[in-house]
Amino acid sequence: MFELKVPGFNLIALAPEIALLIGGCIVILADSFYGKRPDFRIDRVALAVLLLPLAAILLQSGNDLSYSFGGMYVADQLSHLLKFCAVIATAVALVYGRRYIADRDMKRGELYILALFCLLGQFVMMSGANLLVMYLGLELMSLSLYALTAIRRDSVPATEAAMKYFVLGALASGFLLYGMSMVYGGTGSLTLPEISQRIATGQVSQTVLVFGVVFLVAGLAFKFGAVPFHMWVPDVYQGAPTIATLLIAAGPKLATFAMAFRILGDTLIWTAGDWSMMLTILSVLSLGVGNLFAIAQTNLKRMLAYSTISQVGFVLLGLIGAGVAAKAGNADAAINAFSSSLFYIVTYVLTTLATFGMIQFLAREGFEAEEIDDFKGLGKKSPWLAGIMLVMMFSLAGLPPLVGFWAKLAVLGAVVDAGMLWLAVYAVMMSLIGAFYYIRVVKAMFFDEPVDSLPVQVDGDARAVMALNGLAVIFVGLLPGPLVALCGSAIRHALQIA
Repeated sequence: MFELKVPGFNLIALAPEIALLIGGCIVILADSFYGKRPDFRIDRVALAVLLLPLAAILLQSGNDLSYSFGGMYVADQLSHLLKFCAVIATAVALVYGRRYIADRDMKRGELYILALFCLLGQFVMMSGANLLVMYLGLELMSLSLYALTAIRRDSVPATEAAMKYFVLGALASGFLLYGMSMVYGGTGSLTLPEISQRIATGQVSQTVLVFGVVFLVAGLAFKFGAVPFHMWVPDVYQGAPTIATLLIAAGPKLATFAMAFRILGDTLIWTAGDWSMMLTILSVLSLGVGNLFAIAQTNLKRMLAYSTISQVGFVLLGLIGAGVAAKAGNADAAINAFSSSLFYIVTYVLTTLATFGMIQFLAREGFEAEEIDDFKGLGKKSPWLAGIMLVMMFSLAGLPPLVGFWAKLAVLGAVVDAGMLWLAVYAVMMSLIGAFYYIRVVKAMFFDEPVDSLPVQVDGDARAVMALNGLAVIFVGLLPGPLVALCGSAIRHALQIA
């Protein structure tokens, strides 16, 4: 399944990262020289510089697999797809948050600079082919997110959330580093293809390697927000400014999936029997805790945090199916399972963008639309906004024909193909429980009376992007085939399988 290539050194493979770094420097200089001018729009500069890495990704997407820095960095179809999605997610988040940022006096250059460097960290995680390179990308992303969470320095909830996020994030980083050190001790290498080759040929210390896998899975579980490493998710989602919550909930999930796939699926696939068992426990706990605790929430951001935990449980189902299939020697089933997990995480990010974007739309100066009651009567005040929110809730619940249904069906199929019917039945039961709290939001929007008569004001460009977001969820749900095929091709290319 794996082929060790001797890579050359080239900077073309790093074109998106170089373009994004140049763009970030442009934003820093522009804010330094023109930031105090009342007519200066730093948000437009930040959105404009995102076109640089986007163009580099599109130009690079037709190229073959390429390495750089002595095989420590890889550019392949998987990294192209995830980077493209991450750029779009960051741009959409900044568009949705424009008025929210202005109303809360957060319209400062550092917010946009942090968002861009957070994206750069995601890029490094997505293309890292060396454990330490991945860790550098993870820390660049994480430090940016810590600062974004605390960007409202006068907000006690935001400061508290940032402290919790930082302390628990440092603990998770320790898990990852310790796991990486043990993998190095067991294999004698930090470069992923070399680790894979040495495991395949038996040139490893099996006991040390297994302990390393345990710590790596624990660190990845924290970044995903899987139970029992989920403690930070509800508090950070609720306490952080909603624009920061959206930046935490979108792109980092894509980067974490890339890191998990490259470490577990592309490198440690030979130890699939060990890590698939651990992921099964994490998935069962995440599906149960996420759905059951979400029922009791009245704060919408906190409810969506527990929803995220349950959605991560579904992402893990695809990885579990791949691990079981790989252990049985069924390469095609493993590829399909990895593809289903990738499809799930991409479509989840597409849905969560609109969900948190809607919370920002309803918020206004001095008021955070964070409670489910704040959405009461939205169907009467703004039918189109309520309609899009309905689509997002139904998609997250997994109702056909929306994209969330096909995503859940794909990972459930992977689990059934792996012979774990009981796990698929359990996931379906948890989804039925989860449908309750999603439908509760719909009920508040369409069947309850509004709590106030103030109109919902949305900028024209944000309104257009939200409409496209809603149409994308419907369209991909009606025609999921192209995206499914693209995910399958990306996984095959990453595994170097024709």
